[in-house]
Amino acid sequence: MNGRIPWRSWRPRGIRWRLTFLYSALFTVTGGLLLGFTCFLAASGQGGATSGSGGSGDGPVPGGAVRADQMRRLLIEAGVAFAVMVVLSVALGWLMAGRVLVPLRTMTAAARRISADNLHERLAVTGPEDELKAMADTVDGVLARLEDAFEAQKLFVANASHELRTPLTLQQAVVDVTLADPDASVEALRAALLRVRAAGQEQERLIEALLTLARSQRGPERRELVDLAQVVQAWLPPAGVRVAARLEHAPVYGDPQLIERLVANLTDNAVRHNLPEDGWVRVWTGVDAAGRPGLRIANSGPVIPADRAAELFRPFRRLGAEDRVRKRDGLGLGMSIAAAVVAAHGGRVRAHPHPTGGLTVELALPPVTAVVTRC
Repeated sequence: MNGRIPWRSWRPRGIRWRLTFLYSALFTVTGGLLLGFTCFLAASGQGGATSGSGGSGDGPVPGGAVRADQMRRLLIEAGVAFAVMVVLSVALGWLMAGRVLVPLRTMTAAARRISADNLHERLAVTGPEDELKAMADTVDGVLARLEDAFEAQKLFVANASHELRTPLTLQQAVVDVTLADPDASVEALRAALLRVRAAGQEQERLIEALLTLARSQRGPERRELVDLAQVVQAWLPPAGVRVAARLEHAPVYGDPQLIERLVANLTDNAVRHNLPEDGWVRVWTGVDAAGRPGLRIANSGPVIPADRAAELFRPFRRLGAEDRVRKRDGLGLGMSIAAAVVAAHGGRVRAHPHPTGGLTVELALPPVTAVVTRC
């Protein structure tokens, strides 16, 4: 250290001071240029008038001396006035900067009041459509998305707790009933253990699905070239349901495990939520006109309201026939995991219910060339 105070430590830290200095600096520069230009014009006029005065040039020119004295006096008075105006510009700059920053201070105070407990509040800035209004509207949009995310997270935690509590309650009930019977036979004990084991396996599947969902939302850990047609071919439904497949080359640059889980969830969903008799599944893979690889799976099944199709991609949502809900057919995470995998790979997925029952799930992923260039 040389004992010097860094120049940056002298810089103003508040934006109000910065604006004040900026305004004052601009006034000083422009005022100085204007003053110099005025003096230059005055001096040029004085020189012309002096050279044009009468006389043989042998004696002194009293008029020139008077003009020189007037010029000096003008410079002194102009300098004093300029210094006064510089000081006045600092004061006016401070006041104007404060007026300009009033909406910003209001937004800052409102943003500090908003926390996780009152995300429903907004800045709600009114006024002209300027940059500050645009920034406030952007912040309000971010708050709205945060509120939706918090609500979705709370709902997800509540649903996950409920789904995990159900097998735990079943296990506890089976164990309590078995222990309450002192004369329980070996067959009864074995049956109780089998039920406890089944409930544990359901918990394991649910936890694995939750981990897969979290991993999908985090994004691909590695990317490789994968052909959707080959992945779908390996996960085609077994015998028992009519399958019509048209599998064309559909290269995808992504995480192979997540892509495989995506296909497995969609095909399993198409078979699981199908008609008990005369059910069918149609599968297509290929590249659309925009060069995007895609997958389309259609199946027969219960009637799903068109306005509720988007809810299928939310965790623990089961739509369709009432008996399907009562049977707890599936974990309710397959479609949400599929949507998370597609979003993590930069694609889009949509669900289109059929008027007569069933569903078509269609997804499109970015072209391989675009993904490789971006990576």
